[in-house]
Amino acid sequence: MSTFSLDPGPDQIAVRDWLHGFAADVMRPAAAEWDEREETPWPVIQEAAKLGIYSLDFYAQQYFDPSGVGIPIAMEELFWGDAGIGLSIVGTTLAAVAVLANGTEEQIGTWAPQMFGTPDDVKVAAFCSSEPDAGSDVSALRTRAVYDEAKDEWVLNGTKTWATNGGIAAVHVVVATVDPALGARGQASFVVPPGTAGLSQGQKFKKHGIRASHTAEVVLDGVRVPGHCLLGGKEKLDERLARARERAAATANGDTKGVSGKGGSGKNAAMATFEASRPAVGAQAIGIARAAYEVALDYARTRVQFGRPIIDNQGVAFTLADMKTRIDASRLLVWRASWMAANQQPFTSAEGSMSKLYAGETAKWVTAQAMQILGGNGFTREYPVERMHRDSAIYSIFEGTSEIQRLVIARTISGMPIR
Repeated sequence: MSTFSLDPGPDQIAVRDWLHGFAADVMRPAAAEWDEREETPWPVIQEAAKLGIYSLDFYAQQYFDPSGVGIPIAMEELFWGDAGIGLSIVGTTLAAVAVLANGTEEQIGTWAPQMFGTPDDVKVAAFCSSEPDAGSDVSALRTRAVYDEAKDEWVLNGTKTWATNGGIAAVHVVVATVDPALGARGQASFVVPPGTAGLSQGQKFKKHGIRASHTAEVVLDGVRVPGHCLLGGKEKLDERLARARERAAATANGDTKGVSGKGGSGKNAAMATFEASRPAVGAQAIGIARAAYEVALDYARTRVQFGRPIIDNQGVAFTLADMKTRIDASRLLVWRASWMAANQQPFTSAEGSMSKLYAGETAKWVTAQAMQILGGNGFTREYPVERMHRDSAIYSIFEGTSEIQRLVIARTISGMPIR
């Protein structure tokens, strides 16, 4: 187990500076254009791929960094550059994390490389969990997966929504219900390979923020995938479902003493992905907040009103002090959770949810204060804080709303089934 440290090593500093340069020189000059176009910035993604930033190898190196802070450092710098383009560059990693969290070594080796493609033929991937009637309530998923034993194929039917890269992805990872009677415990994740018949893009959403990132519905109409596309394999799924049924039967009879606690009822496919990604999402929010804070600080130093820079006013100076404090506090929470996850330390107080909750709320607050400090200028598209404020809004909503994060934290610290 590595020692927790707030002092990045020389390799991490080198990566941070490299990404910062890319964010400053490539992402920021393109940010306003792609936000206005509301299209996937393929040229920027390809440039990132040519440099090795958009690649399986790069993200694997950061993911397996024993310090745990490789991914947070990378996310913060890219989203400091621009959140919309940043999400287009890193959106594939959510699908990759789903495969890493639920798949076998063979499945990881097969599907993860196909999610990124090559620098000359860039691909993206999509993780499909939410549905029109099931957002925070993952137990309400209606997308079904039925096993056709004669053909060793799974047949998927349903509609997914809010899918980053949905419909334009080469590889889709879909969470579907296998046994509806078990609710969230009866779900599994499936890889839908490139070109599979029956998968199509539904509505593409026009969004308030992160507009350079493609978000759409994914329609699954009789989609057939080979048996080996079930992440983790059928034997493992059958064992997990058997435990869940045993547990459900014992609970219904009011007797849980005979149910083995080992392994419980198995992890939920969607939740396993979100648990692994929450600190990284928090790091994205920190990048946005830091960018807005730096703009506001520079503006306050140079903007003169009543014969002096506005930072000389205590109201502005104290706000900047609070902005910086909240950003640094958020980073501490994210780094702690990331280190714990990398070193297999249990989240006994829902530290992953804490980090995402606080960082997301901080990004919204900091960007709002930055707009206030810039006054009328902050409300225009001539300055980037207006875009940063729009981009930050999603961080109290996606991958678990702030309310859901508080619920997870409350349940964890109390041990009670709070609703």
